[in-house]
Amino acid sequence: MRTAGLTMNDVWAHRVLRERGVETYRLEGVTTELSVMVESLDLKHRGKEEKYRPYLHMTGELRSVTPAKALPFGISQVTYSPGQGEKVDAFYEFDDQQLVVLASKGYFTSGFAVPEQVTGIEWELPATSDMLVLAPSGAQTEGDAPVVFTQIHDIGGLEIDLESSGYDLAGYFADHSKDGVPQAEAVVNARGLKARSDAINSLFTEDELGLDTEVKQVVGAPVPEAAPVADGMSARLQQIEAEIAAEREQYQTERASTEGTTENLYRERVAGALHRAEEQEEPLAPPAPAREAQRDLNLDLEEQPQETRRPEVKPAPSLDERKRQVTQRAADLEFGEDGEQSLGT
Repeated sequence: MRTAGLTMNDVWAHRVLRERGVETYRLEGVTTELSVMVESLDLKHRGKEEKYRPYLHMTGELRSVTPAKALPFGISQVTYSPGQGEKVDAFYEFDDQQLVVLASKGYFTSGFAVPEQVTGIEWELPATSDMLVLAPSGAQTEGDAPVVFTQIHDIGGLEIDLESSGYDLAGYFADHSKDGVPQAEAVVNARGLKARSDAINSLFTEDELGLDTEVKQVVGAPVPEAAPVADGMSARLQQIEAEIAAEREQYQTERASTEGTTENLYRERVAGALHRAEEQEEPLAPPAPAREAQRDLNLDLEEQPQETRRPEVKPAPSLDERKRQVTQRAADLEFGEDGEQSLGT
């Protein structure tokens, strides 16, 4: 009888082992045969200690487990659905006679490769398994069948060979002894070809070798006059400077027309007075603190003796002096307005 199987690491297997009063059969070290769907087969080599001996690494998926003797309740095979079986890794070792066959088939040539016809099929591999059989319930119900849990020994590293598996994989390799080039010879030939090609074939073509004559012709030719790049650049710089000056003037004009800005205050209270003073060409009256200081100075001079006085010569104030006086006057007026507001409040 064939039945679907479960792995021993399934949660139900542990539960069955803990339950009491459940009829179970536990079998250990059972000789079985695994049916494995081979997915890949790679040619590998051992380390230096084993003289790089070749072997095959096979990976696949477990599809069925067939015990050498029938299990309880007449179970002859445990099957697994595609995608439900465990992953299997097996390592096939060649014996000395098989290595001789591989060498005769061009193992040391560059075209030697693993045959493709040995993948995508099911292999029958020997293994040792532990099994746990759960008996069906005592009630005779339809569909009631025993449950089998399996655990394959070394499923991630099965060691197989010609004797244990019965597969002579050396016979599946194609003969590349005539159409392939030995790998060592191919490396030597490639190096020699490179050395000879460097000595015979030039890196440049004949047209490229005639480049020196063309260079001489180009050197002897008259040098064309350079385009007036500097003039164009200077004109572009002048244009940019003019644009920046126009933007700056527009910005200052907008600031002067905006009430509350420093530019607006200067235009309303200072610039206007300066323009009127220049038009009248008359000295402006000094601010109130200046007039008081001048009055005190005059009183002190009057109190001094007549002989100590010197005629006072007042030079005409310059334009910068008048601007300074007007600025001081505007500051005094602004201070007076602020003072009145503070007093009013």
